[in-house]
This record gives sequence, structure tokens and C-alpha cells, in this order.
Amino acid sequence: MKGGAISRETGFALVMVGPGILVLFLTTTFPLAYLIWSSFQTINLAMPFLNGFAGLDNYIAMMGDSQFWHALRLTAIYTISSVFLQLVIGLGLALLVMQIPAGQWLFRIAAILPIVLAPVVVGLFWRTLMLAPEFGIVDFVVRALGFGSVNWLGSPTPALISVIIIHTWQWTPFAFLVLLASLASLPPDVFEAARIDKANAVQRFIHITLPLIRPAIVIVVIMRSMIALSAFAAIFAATGGGPGTASEILNLYAYKTSFVELNFGYGSALAVSLLIITMGVSGILFHLRTKKRS
Repeated sequence: MKGGAISRETGFALVMVGPGILVLFLTTTFPLAYLIWSSFQTINLAMPFLNGFAGLDNYIAMMGDSQFWHALRLTAIYTISSVFLQLVIGLGLALLVMQIPAGQWLFRIAAILPIVLAPVVVGLFWRTLMLAPEFGIVDFVVRALGFGSVNWLGSPTPALISVIIIHTWQWTPFAFLVLLASLASLPPDVFEAARIDKANAVQRFIHITLPLIRPAIVIVVIMRSMIALSAFAAIFAATGGGPGTASEILNLYAYKTSFVELNFGYGSALAVSLLIITMGVSGILFHLRTKKRS
């Protein structure tokens, strides 16, 4: 009787979770497995007569591909710069808002708005309203300060700086909200004791605030690094990876190789390499987090 009850419970549980597991397999596991399989194939719709098993040829070709290394370098610049700016600006804003306890809820609501916008909308917003030459708000401010008009999205260096600014603008509120919540949870008696010991504001920040909010800082760095490494939509909408390849990070290079050049085998290998890099970076960051805890 007991065994029959357990069997019925197990069957009921499988019926409940089975559809979810199937959908999860079809939408995540199967596409990932197919991506890895494709990376070992030659799949080129422009030259279908060459299609077939390629082994490690795509990965070997990647090592000698100057555009791959260029895209990888841009990905590193984009990720490190945007995460650093988000962390610094977000922490600065959180410290500032902590001094305004009466109106914190207004800042929290305002901070949510950029986060909920679709990255494509953010990219188009900055491309058409903020960074458009002669008519954009940023260009108007620059000219009002006495500088000349800048083609923000049409020149190589300004374009890379622009996409970093766009990503920073959208996701700094995330760092701000996490760090603000962490600051709000700090025990006030520790700071009061430091004031009694004549510790100034800088000493309190370095020796008390930063160590106490370190777990929140690490979480922000990990989560924002993972998103920055796989960024696509906002850059694609703002610059399309251009001008030329000036803002073409690895994710965009994989996309163009697959869907513009129709070289799906090599594009899959590029995507797998990005997946490996992302997993490696996340593993290192999580390892550093657990190591610091111990």
C-alpha cells in the first residue's frame, strides 16, 4: 500500500513537471547541443557543396582570424569599461541617495525605468534622440560648450565609446539598486563607533563600508559581466557593429558570420567560443568570491 502511494505520488509529480522539463529541453538544451554540433561542421549556404564534417577546422581557422581577435579585444574593452563605470557610478549614486532618506522611493522608481526598456528600444532611443549629429541632445550640449559637432555613431572611436555609454546608462540603475539595498542594511552602530574614534568619512568608507558591502559588489560585477559579454541588441540597433567593425564585439561578429555571410558552421564556432569565455569568466569570478569568503 505504501509503495503504491509512493508510485502514485511519483507519477503525479512527473505529470506536473514533465511538460516544463520538455519545454526547457526544447528551448535550451537542444539548441545548445545543436550549436555545439554545428561548430564541428562546415555549413555554408553560399557554398553548400562544401558542407560536411569539419572536425576542429572551424576552431583552427578562428585562431588565425584577425577579425576574431579584433572582436575579442573589443568585447574585453566593452565589458571591462561598462562594468567598471556601472559599479563606480552606481555606488556613488547609492551613497548620495543614502543621504536623502525621505525621498529614496522616488529614486528607486526612476532607476527601474531604464532597466525595463528593451535593449533594442534603448539603442534606437540613443541613436535617434541622443547621439544624432546636429540634432541629438548630446551633440547639442557638446556644441553649446564650444566644441564642434561629433559624429558619435559614424566614427570608430566615438562609436565604441557611445555603445559603452549606452550600456552603462541602461544598467547602472541595477548596480545602484543592489548597492543601495546593501547600504541600507548596514548596522548604524558600527559607523557611530567609528565616529567616536574620530574616523573621518574617507576612513569609514574604506575600512567599514566597502568591506561590508563587498558581497553585493561581487554579485554586481558577476551579473553585469555576464550580460556585457553577451550584449547584442542595443549595439545592433545603435551602430550595427559599425562603422566598419569599430563596435563589432564577438556576439555581433558571430551573428554577421552566420546570418549575413551564411557561414553557419564558423558562426557556431564563434558562438561556442563566446560561451566558453563567458563560462570561464563567471567561473573565475565565482571562485574569487568563494575564496574571499573563506
